[in-house]
Amino acid sequence: MVERSGIPLSELTTLRLGGPAKRIVDAETEADLIDAVRECDSRGEPVLVLGGGSNLVVADEGFEGTVVRVATRGVDVDSAGCEADDLAACGGVIVTVAAGESWDELVERAVGERWVGIEALSGIPGAVGATPMQNVGAYGQDVAQTIWTVRTYDRVDQRVRTFANADCRFEYRKSRFKGSERYVILSVSYQLRQGTLGAPVGYAELARKLGVQPGERAPLDDVRAAVLELRRRKGMVLDAADHDTWSAGSFFTNPVLDAADADRLPEGAPRWSQPDGKIKTSAAWLIEHAGFGRGYPSTAGTDGGNDRPDARVSLSTKHTLALTNRGGASTDELLALAREIRACVRDVFGIELTNEPVLVGCTL
Repeated sequence: MVERSGIPLSELTTLRLGGPAKRIVDAETEADLIDAVRECDSRGEPVLVLGGGSNLVVADEGFEGTVVRVATRGVDVDSAGCEADDLAACGGVIVTVAAGESWDELVERAVGERWVGIEALSGIPGAVGATPMQNVGAYGQDVAQTIWTVRTYDRVDQRVRTFANADCRFEYRKSRFKGSERYVILSVSYQLRQGTLGAPVGYAELARKLGVQPGERAPLDDVRAAVLELRRRKGMVLDAADHDTWSAGSFFTNPVLDAADADRLPEGAPRWSQPDGKIKTSAAWLIEHAGFGRGYPSTAGTDGGNDRPDARVSLSTKHTLALTNRGGASTDELLALAREIRACVRDVFGIELTNEPVLVGCTL
């Protein structure tokens, strides 16, 4: 393990925000990861387990404890006897991936290897270990559709535990792991089919981009390319030169409403029926129709009162769901903008937006 101190967490998060950590430990093996967390627990020291830093909002004061960076590597493939030249005869593969592996590199490899089921999740930053925590999803896919097992270190029982998919309590952007510090994710196993065509396209925007109907399939390579292009247009593919990507991705989740609450939505608001009878609507639509345009507040001065060209935080100029650091910002400034948006959406529509990123040392 490699130890450091006084490193600003702004250097380790995609928002580029956050004060210093008291101590940072880089865990390059599973044993090191478990040992680092166990030792901190034995001393009663706070622990922050950090992967790619793409879904974190860290306080300006930093973290008064140990940050354990998950730097584990390894991908193990069980192809169940499949032959590369006979994909049609394959029952699929089980791909077991260390928590510290790059998620998008895994998706890129999956497309190249003709593993089907995660191609629409291209371009999402962060590490593999984060994917089960919030049931990462985009463009009609989420990881709950392909996760086989999640292997963890249980900090309460101090032992390694493996959870089958059904035991992970997956919901929309939720799982048994999100919001709980009990489990440290060590590796994730995905069950993927094999073939040249991706899974049925379940998202209308992606279907239009691919020139297919929803429910139809398209070549894996085409799906990945289309998703990456759509995400780049929205500032959702990391680019150090583009401040629209200095974000934590979508800051608010799409609200899932009871039928009675959905009936109170104004005409024109998106409505997507869910299997449990509830209705999902668009957080981006609510934000825009509450008066927050792309780039707010630095480009939103149409009423003469909101234009702040020197703002150090703003909504992305490409997508209203991303709150961005325009350079030199503070976490307090970012959270102030998030509170302003949340309060206005609540006042206009009676809907309380929920943040998607994990907040460390701060509250919304």
